[in-house]
Amino acid sequence: MKAGGLYQRVVLYTVVVLQVTLVPIVGFSLTYLLDVDRENFTVAVRTELVYWIIVAGLIYGLVSLILAMFFGGFRPLRVVNRGGWAPVLGLSRRKGDPELIDRARMTLQGSPYGKMVGLVNRKVSVDGFDLISVHGGLQLLAVPMQVILIATPLIIMEGIPEHVVKPDRAFELGMAGYMIALWIAVRIQPTISSWLVGYAAMFRSVLWKISRFSWVLPILLFWFIARTFLAASLNWLDVDIAQWNEVQLEAVVLNVIFPNAVVPDTAVIDFLVAISVLPMATFTTLSVLGGSNDMPIWMEGQDSSLENLQMDLIEAPDTDVETDGSDEDSPEQDLTRSDGGVDESEEGSRMIDLPYLFDD
Repeated sequence: MKAGGLYQRVVLYTVVVLQVTLVPIVGFSLTYLLDVDRENFTVAVRTELVYWIIVAGLIYGLVSLILAMFFGGFRPLRVVNRGGWAPVLGLSRRKGDPELIDRARMTLQGSPYGKMVGLVNRKVSVDGFDLISVHGGLQLLAVPMQVILIATPLIIMEGIPEHVVKPDRAFELGMAGYMIALWIAVRIQPTISSWLVGYAAMFRSVLWKISRFSWVLPILLFWFIARTFLAASLNWLDVDIAQWNEVQLEAVVLNVIFPNAVVPDTAVIDFLVAISVLPMATFTTLSVLGGSNDMPIWMEGQDSSLENLQMDLIEAPDTDVETDGSDEDSPEQDLTRSDGGVDESEEGSRMIDLPYLFDD
C-alpha cells in the first residue's frame, strides 16, 4: 500500500473515532458548558453538566455507530468469507460452508454498505478521485437525509392528534418513525451518491485546500444549525419536551452511576440532533473505509463480470485472425524448402490430382 493511501486510511479511522466520541461531546460542550451573562458581561462554566456531557456524548456516539452498522448492513469481509456472524460466533457448526458463504456474499453485495463500498472503490480506483475528497463529498450528500431524520420524529410527535395517540406515547411513536426513516435513508443514499458524488467530491476538494479541518467543520456547523432550527420549531409549536427527559437513555445511566448529576431541560433536543446527524455521517465514513481496500471479484457485481466477459469476447477474434493469417502464409512458405525439395504434404496432393489432369 502506498504511503499516501495509508495516511488517508489512518485519517478516516481517526474520523470514525472522533465522530462517535469527540463530535457529540464538543457539540454539547459548546451548547451547555459556558453560561454567558450578557447583562453583567460574565462567563461562567457549568461544571454540574460535565458528567452529562461526557456520558451523553459517548452514549449517543455508540448508539449512532450501532445504528449505522445495523441499518447499513455492515459486515467485515473476514466474517462474510466464513459464512456470516453465526459461524464466527459459534452459533452454527457450518463454518466455511460454501452455501452460507454465497448467501453472506450476496447479502453484503446487495446491502447499502456494499453498494456504497463498490461506489467508493470505483471512484477512487477507476475514476482517480482522492479518497478524502470522496469522503467529504459523501458527507455533504448526506445532509438532506439528516434533515429528514430530524424532521420525521418532530412531525410524528406533533402531527398526530392527541385523541389518536396519548401525549406520553408520542415520543415512542416518533422514535419508531425515525427508525423507518433511517432504514429508507441508508437505502436511498447509494443511489443519490452514484449520481452526484463526483461533483460533491470536487467541491469538497476545494474546501480541503482551504481548511485541513474541513472534515469536522461541516458536521459541527450542521449540528448547530439543526439544533437551532429544531429548538425554534419546538418553541413555536409550544411543545412540552420536559416530559420526555425521563425516558432518555443517558438519564437512566446517570441515575445509576452519578445520582447527583444534572440533566438539561432541553436534552431531548440534543438527542434528536445526535441520532439524526451522527448515524449517516458514520455510515458514510465506514463505507469509504471499506471502499479504500482491494475489492474482491464477487463484490464487483454481475455488471462488471459481464463487462469483462464481453471484453474477452472482443479480444478473442484478434487472436483467431492472427492464427488464420499465419495459416494462409504457411502454404507459400512450405511450397519450396531451403534445399529445393517439395514438401511431402504438397507432393501427396499433387499425386492425387495428376490422374485427373491426364484423362484426356
